[in-house]
Amino acid sequence: MTHDPIRRRLLSAAVAGAGAASAPSLLAATPRPAARDPQRPFRIYAITFRGMTDVEKGFEEYFASRKIPVQITYRDLNREATRMPGFLDEIRATRPDLVYTWGTSVTLGVVGPHDAVQAQHISDIPVVFTLVAAPVQAKIVADLARPGRPVTGVTHVVPTDAQIRAISAYRPFQTLGVLYTSTEKNSVVVLDEIRRLGRERGFHTVERSFRLDAQRKPTADGAAELVRELKDAGAQWLYLPPDSYLGTLAEGVIIPTAMEVGLPTFASTEQLMQAGALSGLVSRYYNVGQFTAHKAEQILVEKAAPATIPVEALKRFSYQIRMSAAHRLKLPPPLPMFNYAELITGEAVGGG
Repeated sequence: MTHDPIRRRLLSAAVAGAGAASAPSLLAATPRPAARDPQRPFRIYAITFRGMTDVEKGFEEYFASRKIPVQITYRDLNREATRMPGFLDEIRATRPDLVYTWGTSVTLGVVGPHDAVQAQHISDIPVVFTLVAAPVQAKIVADLARPGRPVTGVTHVVPTDAQIRAISAYRPFQTLGVLYTSTEKNSVVVLDEIRRLGRERGFHTVERSFRLDAQRKPTADGAAELVRELKDAGAQWLYLPPDSYLGTLAEGVIIPTAMEVGLPTFASTEQLMQAGALSGLVSRYYNVGQFTAHKAEQILVEKAAPATIPVEALKRFSYQIRMSAAHRLKLPPPLPMFNYAELITGEAVGGG
């Protein structure tokens, strides 16, 4: 029901200040794209973090539906930061019309923090990012409404306070468990926000991070035990942050262990929801990709300066509930949720 106040709060959001007018100084600071042959496609250099996802599918199909000719060169970091210098060299050598970056780690590797840009970073070619949980906290941009440098994009994670309200609407809690990767900026900034909300709203946070090996890479060793520790520490929910490494273990280890110990899980991303979480307030990856392509169209076709294009999230989110998990946990959703939640009747479909 459209008049349901919970639905309005949980399923609609807009980034504050989006669409603000651009300042002349920002326009002057934004590099102009190189002269381009109007007969050739726009050239996009795309760097992914863990291979192709539905984000890229939505990105590509947007251009096809709009009949905008593009030539996309894909490169995959495959979670290995040592590949980045080679990609940056290739960008400088080929001079694409636009660079597409997937996730916080990739984006920071390409453009650097806004207050600490170094010589190796790309600063003279427009960059559009996607799947970045907290662009301001990660210092990719100083302001969502006015990025101030040739970088803009789309954030996919529903505002943290809306997620906390969504969890409470399903089942009130006093202690929230969080499992995360300490070397992933996405997870760290979201965890900081959860801690702040906990102080404001009076709930306690218990946390565990994946172990790191000698090269400071996360390892699956003891991952199931970390879930059990969170349950033993009093966690009433297990919050799954926008964490790429967690995503690799969610379906096979993390969520099954949580189900085993009777700990309900809440997903921050569609990938984690697909991995089998009980519930989640998420943006669909395909739609995120389409919105990211819209940002690229503004730069490539409309010749808008990326420094003046607001960083935004989708305006509508999906509150999803996996009914098989609810049945196993003996935790049916409250009746009002049937008016607005998307009920998933099947089992997990994979981490994506």
